[in-house]
Amino acid sequence: MKLAKYKETLSGPLRQATLCFLIKEKEILLARKKRGFAEGKINGVGGKVDDGESVEETARRETFEEIGVKVNSLKKVAVLDFYFTHNAGWNQQVIVFEVREWKGEPKESEEMEPFWFAFEDIPYGEMWGDDIHWLPRVLEGKKIKASFLFNEKEEILDYTVEEISE
Repeated sequence: MKLAKYKETLSGPLRQATLCFLIKEKEILLARKKRGFAEGKINGVGGKVDDGESVEETARRETFEEIGVKVNSLKKVAVLDFYFTHNAGWNQQVIVFEVREWKGEPKESEEMEPFWFAFEDIPYGEMWGDDIHWLPRVLEGKKIKASFLFNEKEEILDYTVEEISE
């Protein structure tokens, strides 16, 4: 199935979520998900936007809840739309933020186990299949808009990635 065709079957806006990547020099903080959606995968930290909450408030809250860090500043670097052919309830728009200023040291929580990685050592094989298509561009300073369609095996069926000036 193609992405455009799948989108035609949907109605209403996508649920919003956030993803934050702490960056220091040429290292990125990633974390292994310990429970729930995407358990076992490595990714940034973040989560679903609660009613009445902005995406920025969500990014700050989730980062603190998941790794104990208080974010000082957020830089929006990507907007990613995810679609799942087998479970429309997983469809979501993820706003991705780069974080270069924060208070506290990242620590493990019940949900996430954080690790620092050099940009050249990012474990893409343990991450969602889409990350290799957009994260390297973000780390080069580009802003990205992308859409991904996954099947029930979490394999990418179709995708688009574009650099934006926003």
